[in-house]
Amino acid sequence: MTSWQQYLHADHTILAGKPVVRGTRLSVDFLLELLANGWREETILHEYPQLTPEAMQAVFQFVAECMRDAAFYTRIAA
Repeated sequence: MTSWQQYLHADHTILAGKPVVRGTRLSVDFLLELLANGWREETILHEYPQLTPEAMQAVFQFVAECMRDAAFYTRIAA
């Protein structure tokens, strides 16, 4: 399994430093919002052909890693 770092990065000059899919301006939060709004992964890949299934998998890996961070839960509880 490849790591999310191969597909995602953050650069303060792109979308104010939000994590994005490399080579695009598609942010992790944008892609997750599409999914939350009922878009299917297949539809996202069709509408944004610069994405690959591996890049989408990297988004999920990144979010799973973020969810393991205890600081995340502290912000929710506040």
